[in-house]
Amino acid sequence: MLKRLQGRVALITAAGSGMGQASALRFAAEGAHVIVSDLDEAAAKRVVSQIASEGGSSEAVACDVGEIAQLRQVFDDIERDHGVLHVLFNHAGIPGPAGLDIEPEEWEHAVNVNLRSAFYATRYALPLLRKADGKGSVIFTSSVSGIVGSPFSPLYSMTKGGIILLMKALAVSLAPDAIRSNAICPAMVETPMLSEFFGRDSGANIDDLKSGYMASVPLGRVAAPEEVASAAAFLASDDASWITGVALPVDGGFLA
Repeated sequence: MLKRLQGRVALITAAGSGMGQASALRFAAEGAHVIVSDLDEAAAKRVVSQIASEGGSSEAVACDVGEIAQLRQVFDDIERDHGVLHVLFNHAGIPGPAGLDIEPEEWEHAVNVNLRSAFYATRYALPLLRKADGKGSVIFTSSVSGIVGSPFSPLYSMTKGGIILLMKALAVSLAPDAIRSNAICPAMVETPMLSEFFGRDSGANIDDLKSGYMASVPLGRVAAPEEVASAAAFLASDDASWITGVALPVDGGFLA
C-alpha cells in the first residue's frame, strides 16, 4: 500500500459503515491519522479497532452532523488535540424521503444532514486546513443524482446538486490558501444505505429496483465501497495536487 497520506490528519464523517468505513480504512492504510466520526459511536469504535488491528492510527468521535453544536465541538477538539487538519471528507448523507409529498420536518432534516452539515463543517475546518502547509483537501460525497435529476428523489437531487456547487465555489475561494475542493459522485454502491434508498416507497420490490438500475450501468454491476474509498484517497493525496473543483463520477459509466 502506498503511504500517500503519511503524517496527515483526516476527518471523515459517517465513517462507521459503508463508503465512510472503507475510506477510513484506506486513509489509515495510507498513513493518515483518521478521525472516525459517526452518529453511531459504537460503529465508529469498531472501525477504530479494525484500523488498530491493521497497524493504523485513528480515533472515534460520536457526532450528529445535523446538530451544529456537535459539529463545532468536533473541530474544537481537533484544534486542541492536533492543531491541524489536512483532509476533511464530508461524507455524511441520507436518502431522505422520495417524491414531493414531504413534511417540512422531513425536508429540513434531509437538508441539514446532506447540505448544511457540509457547509458548516467546512467553515469550522478552515482555520485548521490553512495550517496544512498547502496540503489541505476538502472532499464531498455527492451523487450521480446531483449531476442528473432523479425522477424519484427530487429532494435528494437538490441536496446533492447543491453539494457540487458548494464544492465548486470553495475550489475557487480557497485556492489562494492552497486548499483543494472536490466531490465524488457515486452511482449504486453496495452499502447498508442502498436498500434504504430503494425501499423508501411502501411495497417497493428492492431487488427489482436494483436490477433495473444496474441495467443502466455499462459495467453491469454495483460498486464496492472500497472503489469509492480509492477515489477519495486519490483526491486527498498529492497525486491530485493539480485537481480542484471537480465532480468525479465513480459510476461504472452510468453518466456516459
